[in-house]
Amino acid sequence: MAISEWLDILMFAVACGALLCGFPVAFTLAGVALIFGLLGMWFDVFDFGFMAVLPQRIYGNMTNEVLMAVPLFIFMGTMLERSRVAEELLENMARLFGSLRGGLGFSVSIVGALLAASTGIVGATVVTMGLLSLPTMVRRGYDPSLACGSIAAAGTLGQIIPPSIVLVLLGDTMSNAYADAQRAQGIFALDTISVGDLFAGAIIPGLMLVGFYIAYQAWRAYSDPASSPTMPPEDHLTRKELYSRTLRALIPPVTLIISVMGSILAGIATPTEAAAVGAVGAILLAGERHERTRRAVRIAALALVALLIETSFMDLRTSRNNIGIIDTIGIAAAFVFCAAIAWGLLASLVQLARQGTLQEVSQSTARVTSMVFIILIGAALFSLVFRGLGGDTTVEHFLTNMPGGAVGAMITVMAIMFLLGFFLDFIEIVFVVVPLVAPVLLQMGIDPIWLGIMMAINLQTSFLTPPFGFALFYLRGVAPETIRTAQIYRGVVPFVIIQIFALIVIALVPGLATWLPHLIFG
Repeated sequence: MAISEWLDILMFAVACGALLCGFPVAFTLAGVALIFGLLGMWFDVFDFGFMAVLPQRIYGNMTNEVLMAVPLFIFMGTMLERSRVAEELLENMARLFGSLRGGLGFSVSIVGALLAASTGIVGATVVTMGLLSLPTMVRRGYDPSLACGSIAAAGTLGQIIPPSIVLVLLGDTMSNAYADAQRAQGIFALDTISVGDLFAGAIIPGLMLVGFYIAYQAWRAYSDPASSPTMPPEDHLTRKELYSRTLRALIPPVTLIISVMGSILAGIATPTEAAAVGAVGAILLAGERHERTRRAVRIAALALVALLIETSFMDLRTSRNNIGIIDTIGIAAAFVFCAAIAWGLLASLVQLARQGTLQEVSQSTARVTSMVFIILIGAALFSLVFRGLGGDTTVEHFLTNMPGGAVGAMITVMAIMFLLGFFLDFIEIVFVVVPLVAPVLLQMGIDPIWLGIMMAINLQTSFLTPPFGFALFYLRGVAPETIRTAQIYRGVVPFVIIQIFALIVIALVPGLATWLPHLIFG
């Protein structure tokens, strides 16, 4: 067989090899695509006209309203990390559950879920909990491997519990793949899938995963009491004071979660609009930490909640010809609420700018957002050349000829993504692998929401699987010197198995992922 017929497979293999050697992802994808595009032209098997589509792809990505949510969610998570919300949550949850055997592990999982629903950034969650919880757990006699595994696994919940950057990127990719699959079947009245569908679909699996983590920690505490000792209560705190402190620590992040997720699920706002609400809320939470701006921030927070409630019950459009007296009063009230929000927001921004926090958060957001979009551009070029070399046909033949039909193809894709997760970042898998395999699977009749959630949970394991699991790197960077790397690796193994078990449960009971989206969005 001529080498020209293997160029698509060689292209994918060379790209994976270059990534394993540590070359920058975006430049690797674009560079490999250019090289194999020129080789394809040399062998006369590639039409350079495919390259002409690249500027349109880039412009489409830059003007994609869904992807605008990415920098907003990143800003929200980074700002919350700097505002010490996690510290207060961990301290109070540890006091609340510490008297139970395994209670510190329970508190880590619960706080991880709350941070996942309010920040969605794995690195920030793992580093914060590693700095605060790991020394305490080791000092109280917890098994170091169990402590490390609990913290690393809880930190990865931000990849499945919405609002999640993975779900935003995956939702956009799955939407395009679903449209391609329908057009390939001759369906031009296209059905759609949105990021909101994936957000709704991920809620039950995410909470189920938290329950599995806590159940495992409870089993370890029961079967091996020495691995999960109790923490002696603090005598100077009464139970009433303990509940009061815990409630005060819970209210801010829970309010933000309800504002962001509630506005999406209630149909009040799109994910991008909700991300903007989350970014504003994060700024207000950070400003609330300071005595000078506390009053303005609390008034602004109440105004923000009131505005969301008003939006769900009233038509606030001012461009209408006929506006009733009730709507006029509502519009006037909305202007007052907006002014209050602007006042609190301005006060918070000034205070954060004086401290230097605003500059740090903005720079961090710009770095992460630039990384995501430059990878997106490189992946777009890679995808164009790969398709031009016939790679999509090769993938389709490979999956459709798998024994077992759609089930066999699905198992194969899940296994490939799991293995790639050992070596590649979730962003590369979302931008490179998913666009190749998702259209073929969707043409086989697989539900797009269920497929998206299965892929999201599969991608979550990539943060825990050595040698390139990012959660392991983050935890190793902040762990005490007494913690060995082998203990961290050994500790995450049970949680990887739990994630695989969760994947199997959702595969056997698809309604766990599809019931809530169909209930909410129809």
